[in-house]
Amino acid sequence: MSKIKVLIVDDSALVRQILTEILNSDRDIDVVGTAQDPFIARDKIKKLKPDVITLDVEMPKMDGVTFLRNLMRLHPLPVVMISSLTEQGADITFEALEAGAIDFVAKPKIDVKEGLQEYTEEIIEKVKTASKANVLAKASSNADSSAKTMTVEEKLSADSVLKKKAAPKRFKTTDKIIALGASTGGTEAIKEVLMRMPADSPGMVISQHIPEAFSGPFAERMNGISAMTVCEAKDGQQILPGHVYIAPGSHHLIVERNGAQYICRLNDGERVNRHKPSVDVMFRSVAQNVGSNAIGVILTGMGDDGAKGLLEMKETGAPTMVQDEKTSVVWGMPGAAAKIGAADNEYPLDRISTNIMKLVD
Repeated sequence: MSKIKVLIVDDSALVRQILTEILNSDRDIDVVGTAQDPFIARDKIKKLKPDVITLDVEMPKMDGVTFLRNLMRLHPLPVVMISSLTEQGADITFEALEAGAIDFVAKPKIDVKEGLQEYTEEIIEKVKTASKANVLAKASSNADSSAKTMTVEEKLSADSVLKKKAAPKRFKTTDKIIALGASTGGTEAIKEVLMRMPADSPGMVISQHIPEAFSGPFAERMNGISAMTVCEAKDGQQILPGHVYIAPGSHHLIVERNGAQYICRLNDGERVNRHKPSVDVMFRSVAQNVGSNAIGVILTGMGDDGAKGLLEMKETGAPTMVQDEKTSVVWGMPGAAAKIGAADNEYPLDRISTNIMKLVD
């Protein structure tokens, strides 16, 4: 099998060096070149024909987002953005995802060398995922890790946060809850769904794999495009119709029942499937506390987080669906759910919201 050819574009010589060392430590990746600005990168893309580009968001001469828009128009390639963990960095990163980037790696504000090395596994995994990503699906919606030096984090199940219980009895309440999970490509996919949801939709809870510094700005961004009211979930917050609650990037989002109400609970437990928030944890809580009054949805994303939880929801009588392979940037999570029979249906992204609302009536 040929190696994944990577071009690193970053104005920092230190970052170029660290990323080269990290990526070359994996036997399946070959850093074929580096560039300190987009103009040099443009020439190297033609010459080296990389499979994946890592691209700094903020660079001299031409910013990363402008370069990315030009690249996607003229020569579409999988791009992983290198983003600073700041509010401004979050805004620019979301612009980059809108412009066609597959994913991003958060660059720490201090001690860049140690910080990036800490994310060795994540960086390698995201580059590998990007190499297989559906770039055309990403544009239209406008693994195995073997590094010699890295230790693989133990993969825990939802049991580490929330124990599995017997399926609940059917509740008397008629209130519906929509539970949605996503990962790679998910910020744009979620936007497409929320833009089509009416203001009087049932309450919705969302777990998207995202850094802590980015979940608040992401919620604000979604609030600006949706007829529903979107916020970052807070502990004890009541789940109301017409509202969307996005899990903070630092906590699992759990749905609990309090009398006739549903409320958000934030849990700082172990990472599940190497993620916090975990979709499996949220789906299990919905299965246990909402039962057949819920609707479960998995959108694009790498890995298999959410597949088992969606099956638990289905087993309580809740209707379930996943985004189809053709429109998914990465058909990891929805594909895993479909494989184990957790999804009642598969739909293109532009039909997800319509089919959610058909189940509400």
